[in-house]
Amino acid sequence: MSRGCKNHYGLMAKDRWDELRELHAQGKGRNAISREMGITNSVVSRTAAHLGLEFDRSKIEAATRARLADLAERRTLLAEQFHDVAEDSLDQIYQPTTVYAFGGKENEFNEHTFDQAPPAERRALVAAAGAATDRSLKLAPPEVSGGADEAKSMLGKLAEGISALVNQGSAEPENGEDE
Repeated sequence: MSRGCKNHYGLMAKDRWDELRELHAQGKGRNAISREMGITNSVVSRTAAHLGLEFDRSKIEAATRARLADLAERRTLLAEQFHDVAEDSLDQIYQPTTVYAFGGKENEFNEHTFDQAPPAERRALVAAAGAATDRSLKLAPPEVSGGADEAKSMLGKLAEGISALVNQGSAEPENGEDE
């Protein structure tokens, strides 16, 4: 157990409760109290709860929201970079491409420039574009529009129309006429 934790309930020793109350009254958070008193966060939390003390979590919640917003922005920027890679890869298909190789008995260097990427390079560029697009979509999925609500509304209207037709067909003939 950490310093000052004397019982099996995980609370700090009673002789330190006033110190905890004082630090809490000063507006210090659980982590700051833990550091200052040399006691684990969990012991501070359990003892504070036992004493009926609560910590203001609004600052933590605001900081968490800010951190999540920052991460979302970074994912969006990274997704844009992947999207740029995909576009660049596809654009290279139609650019002059130099292909080279070492070969022959003398292991000579040979190169040839094509007006556009030859088939093997096209496949590699398309694969690179596809992989970059997949990663972009995983980082920043496209927003889903209200299409589901519109579809439900359309289906509801269609069901009403079918019911109306069924009801018209099952209605009794007018003027006692038989069908």
